[in-house]
Formats: sequence, structure tokens, C-alpha cells
Amino acid sequence: MPILLFLVDTSASMNQRTDLGPSYLDIAKGAVELFLKLRARDPASRGDRYMLVTYDEPPYCIKVGWKENNATFMSELKNLQASGLTTLGQALRSSFEIHFFLEPSILITVTDGNKLTSTAGVQEELHLPLNSPLPGSELTKEPFHWDQRLFALVLRLPGVASTEPEQLGSVPTDESAITQMCEVTGGRSYFVRTQRMLNQCLESLVQKVQSDVVINFEKNGTRRWTYGFTRPSNSFAAQPWHSCHKLIYVRPNSKTGVPVGLWPIPESFWPDQNLPSLPPRTSHPVVRFSCVDCEPMVIDKLPFDKYELEPSPLSQYILEQKSPHTCWQVLIVTYYLEFLRCNYIYIYVCVCVCVCVCVYIFWRV
Repeated sequence: MPILLFLVDTSASMNQRTDLGPSYLDIAKGAVELFLKLRARDPASRGDRYMLVTYDEPPYCIKVGWKENNATFMSELKNLQASGLTTLGQALRSSFEIHFFLEPSILITVTDGNKLTSTAGVQEELHLPLNSPLPGSELTKEPFHWDQRLFALVLRLPGVASTEPEQLGSVPTDESAITQMCEVTGGRSYFVRTQRMLNQCLESLVQKVQSDVVINFEKNGTRRWTYGFTRPSNSFAAQPWHSCHKLIYVRPNSKTGVPVGLWPIPESFWPDQNLPSLPPRTSHPVVRFSCVDCEPMVIDKLPFDKYELEPSPLSQYILEQKSPHTCWQVLIVTYYLEFLRCNYIYIYVCVCVCVCVCVYIFWRV
């Protein structure tokens, strides 16, 4: 199972009190404890590993490593104190780096969403330091991996009791600087106004602890490719399903609980021994698909991978076609020495009983 990392805001502003009496830091601690209790209901949680990170300067920000037991985790959580600056950028960078070479992870941060501060003053935008000393960090353009997802519980509980009725329904995203970072990694932020909303968010987060990765799906023809550069194509009006930044669910083995896969998604470049170094790649691969129906070229006894595409404008469009046996080709576009080369894989659309879109991936021979 993924490593669960809790990044708790320990800046001085977390000492502010809510109308319920406890401070924001107390509510953050309670949120982490409640999440662990909710997660414990799932038998798969037996293999969970937890980490606790704060806004302190590295390496002191790491309060609990993933090898520590639950008793140590709870003790360190209760002893957290709020002081210092809101150094969210540095804290996120440290969190991503901690398990840079480890397994898939889910980062859950609890913060009050106040202004970002540093020794240089107040920052209007979220900046993550990119000068990582870790070997191999030069191979990625972003400071995170495709199997690292960030979720943020942004506490907006009032200091005085509100006379307005509580809004029911889904919890909206927050408007703070961390929201965009969450969305880029495939996660999201939560605008938490009441204790009920906080409990609702925690219930939602527990359901997101599963093996999945983020992929950029783009309709072929959405961009015009010319010598390594992409330019928008004006030949048609872009639709929401033409470009989706969505998850594919990697189902684990029913006996071992370990995600199973046979074919990796190919890199977007061709390796060459004459290259002085490997080019950096994006965290989330870009998979381009062509909306041309074709027969699936299934070779007898050739293994293939099956993934489920999360609900999205793309999956909705495919389901609306009502063609359960449609096959679309998808490709990874690569550039090297000004030649366009394509590695073909297939997307085989299947409308299952649970009304979902499945992706079957195997090599083209």
C-alpha cells in the first residue's frame, strides 16, 4: 500500500482559536487521529506506513519516519507545537524528497491557508525549491513523481459562532496557493468551514488510498507537433474530453495486495549511447489517443494490462458512444534528431457492469 505522509502546518498562525474552543493545531491533530481510525476499518490498512512532517527546517521537519511504529507516531503528533513561519514550499519539497526513491505515496497536509511567509517576507505565490541535491532529481521536470499525490485540508473555521445556516453538499476546493499544486499531482484541496465538513473530507480521503497513477490524455490533433514543439491546433473547437489530467486505477493482486503490471508506459524519448545525459521527463506521461474505431489486435497468449479510467469528461464521452467493443489506438510521441517516432499501445474501451471505462494496454508487434 502507499506510504501516507501527514504534513501538519506548525506555523504560529495555527495557534488561533475557533468558535468551538480548540486551536487550529488541535483540530489538525484530531483530523489526523480520526483519519487513522477511519482507515483502520479497511483490512488493507494492515500494511500501511505513516510519516509525520512539519514546517520546521529540514531535517528537523521529519518527526516520524515510515519505519516507526504507531505509538511513536501518536506521541510525536500530540507533542507538536505551533511556532515559526509558514514555509509551505520548503515543507512540500522536503515531503516529496523523503520518499523520492520509495513506493507510491499520498501526502495529506492540514493548514490554515494563511499567507506564505519566509525570512525574506510575505510570498504571494507558492514556490518549491528546485535545486534538489538528490541524485536522479535532474531526470524530472517537476519536484514530484507520478505516484505522489497531494491533498490539502484547509481549515477555515470561524473564530466566532456563525449565524448563517450550514451549507450541505459537496465540499468545495480552497482558493489558497496550495490548490493548484494539489491538482497538478492528481489530488485536490478541501475548503473546511465546519467540523462536519472536516469529517466529510476525511471520509472522502480514506476512499482515495488506493493504487493509481495520473496520466495526461490528449486527443490526437489537439496540438500540432513540429520539431519537438507543440502548438495548439485551430482546426476545431476543443472540448473538455480532448485533454484530461486523470487517474488510472491499478488494481492490486487479490492475494498479495501488490499492484500488478506487465508493460510499462514507454518513455517519450529514444535512448542513445551518444547522449551525454538523459533528458528530463514530465512526472505524468502524455498519452495521445485517436478517435478512429479499429479492430483490437489481440495476439493469442500475449499478456496485457488492464486499468480502469476514473470518471472524467473522456470516460463520459466514451460511454455515451454506447460501443462496448470499440478499440482506439493511443500513442506516446517521441522526438529525437528531428524525426517523429511513435510507440503504439492500444486503448480498448469496455463498458463494464459497473459502468466504467477500462484501458487495456499491450505492445504492438
